[in-house]
Amino acid sequence: MREPFVGREAIRDGILTRGKLRWNFTAAHPGVYLPKGAHRTVFINAVAAWMWTGRKGIVAGRAAAAMHGAKWVDPSTPVEMITEHTRPRPGVIVREERISPDEIVYLGEIPVTTPARTALDLGRHLPRDSAVAHLDALAAVTGVTAEDALLLAARYPGARGNRRARVALNLMDAGAQSPRETWLRLLLIDDGLPTPRTQIEVRDGQRRAFIDMGYDEPKVGLDYEGSHHSTQRTQYVHDIGRAELVERSGWHDIRVVSEHSRRFILHRLRRAFERRGWTPPSPRSARRS
Repeated sequence: MREPFVGREAIRDGILTRGKLRWNFTAAHPGVYLPKGAHRTVFINAVAAWMWTGRKGIVAGRAAAAMHGAKWVDPSTPVEMITEHTRPRPGVIVREERISPDEIVYLGEIPVTTPARTALDLGRHLPRDSAVAHLDALAAVTGVTAEDALLLAARYPGARGNRRARVALNLMDAGAQSPRETWLRLLLIDDGLPTPRTQIEVRDGQRRAFIDMGYDEPKVGLDYEGSHHSTQRTQYVHDIGRAELVERSGWHDIRVVSEHSRRFILHRLRRAFERRGWTPPSPRSARRS
C-alpha cells in the first residue's frame, strides 16, 4: 500500500479495515488514500489525481512531461488532468479539452498525453519562459520536435493558447541541460542576438568538452555555472582542465553565475564580439516585458 489506492476498494477486497484505513492512511483526494507521511512525488500525485477522476482522466502538462522522464518538475506542481468537469481540488488542474486516441499513451495503466501533445499543452498553458524550460527538458528525453506538436495544433485551430504555443515551441532546444541554461539562451534571443547553438563540442586529442551555448563565427561561448562548480572540489579541479581545453580550441568562454545581471552578461558578451571583430544584429528597440 505504498502507492495511492481507492479506500472503498481496499475495504471491499479485505485488504484493510475501516479502522486501519482511518489510523494509518491519509486522504490525498476524496476516496483516494496514501500512507501517512508518504513521500509525494510527481508520479504519486499524478496517480492519485487519476484515481480521483474515477480512472477516467488523462495526465497532461508538466506531470505528463515528468512521467515521460523530463527533469525539473517540482513535486508540488499541480497535476493537470484532461477529463470531464468536476469540482476543483487543491493540487489538480482540470482541463476539459478535446484529445484524440493517438495523443494518448499508457505508462503502465496510467493514460498520459504523448510527448507531442504534452509539448503542445505546455506551450499553450504556461508563460513563455516557463514553457520553454519545460519544453527543453521534454525534448531532451523524448526527442519531440516543434513540428510534432504543431501538427497537432492544426487539429484544433480554435484552441485557446495555440498562438502562444507556436512562440514557445519555436524556441525549444533539446540542448539545454537546466532551466537556467534556458533562461540564459532566452536572454540572448530577447536582446536581438541570433539563436545560439547549444552543446558545442570542442576536442583536443582524446579529450573533449561541451560549451553550453555559443556562436561559431566569433567562437564566443557561454556557460551557466551552478553553485556546485564552486562548492565541489572535484568539479572545481575538472573545470580548470576544461577551461584550458576550451581556450586551446580557440573559444572565448564566458562563465555566467546567478549573481550576474542581465546587463552585465550582455555587456561581457558584446565586448567579446568586438574583440573577435564580429558584429551581431542590433538589439531590439522594444524588449518583451
